[in-house]
Amino acid sequence: MTAVSSEGLPEEHDLPSDAENGRMCIVTRESGSPDELIRFVAAPDGTVVADLKRQLPGRGCWVKLDRALVDKAVAKRLFARALKAEVAAPEDLGQRVDRLLVAQLAGMMNLARKAGQFVTGASKVDAAVRSGAALAVFHATDAAEDGVRKIDQARKAWHLGMETEQEIPSFRLSTEAEMEELMGQNAFIHAVALAGQAGEGVVKRANLLERYRSGGQSRATGGAGRRKQ
Repeated sequence: MTAVSSEGLPEEHDLPSDAENGRMCIVTRESGSPDELIRFVAAPDGTVVADLKRQLPGRGCWVKLDRALVDKAVAKRLFARALKAEVAAPEDLGQRVDRLLVAQLAGMMNLARKAGQFVTGASKVDAAVRSGAALAVFHATDAAEDGVRKIDQARKAWHLGMETEQEIPSFRLSTEAEMEELMGQNAFIHAVALAGQAGEGVVKRANLLERYRSGGQSRATGGAGRRKQ
């Protein structure tokens, strides 16, 4: 039986770490795959930081891909217990993780663009959707609803016209201004990810961000469109 403190939290020696329990969330005590958890480590200055690529050295601990759980781990001071060190978890750690996930997504979008697997512009997005080439579509959160609606109509038309397991997903994650800060002239109002390793990387990272913001569940409209075999 797991010992608990007077606050109802696991005692320090029972909290999981990389070396002891593998990938186990320090808040929920549930295990998960790398895509379901975020690794955290202590930086040289003792500040808790997210290790999204799971490559930073030193003792680490894990929290499920859920902003609310990261905030809870900070509030309950679980990072110091799990890392067994005098570490400081910033109060805005949850928001910092969000910014890292957004930056990671923007970087992959730029790589996919160079590879010809991420295309912007309403007409190009519409054409890619109707041809079945689209893996996922993206809209700025402040995009005009008329433009979004037209592309949604194309998504629905393709879905009805083909035998598919799921619809082409649609993401709305950042404002155009927020994207301009990260992507400069590559910022967009409407865009589409196309087949290929880089395009798939964009969709994967968009799903991670969505799940982080929505309690571990993707709120993207539809799913990855695939024809039934």
